[in-house]
Amino acid sequence: MDTLRNSKSSAPQIRKYHLPAIHIGNLCNSFPSFKNNVTFAIHFLESIDFKNLQNRKTHMELGILSITGSDTGRKASLNDAVFAIEPNDHVIWLDVKQYLANQRQGTHKAKTKNEIHRTTKKLMKQKGTGGARRGSLKSPLVRGGGRAFGPVPRDYSFKVNHKTKQLARKSALSYKAKENNILVIEDFNMDAVKTSAYINILKSLNINDNKNLVLLGAHNENIYLSSRNVQRNQVLLANDVNTYAILNAQTLIVTESALKALTEVLAK
Repeated sequence: MDTLRNSKSSAPQIRKYHLPAIHIGNLCNSFPSFKNNVTFAIHFLESIDFKNLQNRKTHMELGILSITGSDTGRKASLNDAVFAIEPNDHVIWLDVKQYLANQRQGTHKAKTKNEIHRTTKKLMKQKGTGGARRGSLKSPLVRGGGRAFGPVPRDYSFKVNHKTKQLARKSALSYKAKENNILVIEDFNMDAVKTSAYINILKSLNINDNKNLVLLGAHNENIYLSSRNVQRNQVLLANDVNTYAILNAQTLIVTESALKALTEVLAK
């Protein structure tokens, strides 16, 4: 018991990396050689570099497809720090809310009473009519009058921290990876602007009926123009992708160069 009491000072060192609590008793039950030497068990735990274990980056792999839909025989590694984190729904909500708010022009306007130009003549005498008092045609109660508390031009945008936006993107990508809705394809180019040729690529990948998002590593004018008139399809650069676009798509098609760019930006 004295040994365990003296070991309390080492407990914060073991738990400071936010790992699950490690019970000495469970360790001794798992390793009988530790039962008679609790001090050695504590030193054993202290010798483990839990920080490196926590930050160690593992990878899941997906087969790389050609634009004809066939397997190229190569594998693409998806960094778990980007595609396999525990999704945070609240930051996703914040990022999507900001994106949709930024799409609003905020140019709505309704005229108030003082902005209406109508006669100021009193409509009827003050008393004796049996009705309510009426003093102006500009009143919101009169047809054609001003509007009470109407909308005015405003800016709907608001700030979301950069790290929050990064976490939201990684959370959205992790959802797609968990649902097996990510395809990795080889980098491709189109010699000419041809919408039918682009549609044939989607058909080869069996995603022409889905709402999909194609991520490119670099701008390609022919691919962009060929896809512009295709419904339920969007082409973006990996560096420009946002949380809303990821979640709005059923299938995420990522080229090899785009996957590399996503990993470099989000795995920091």
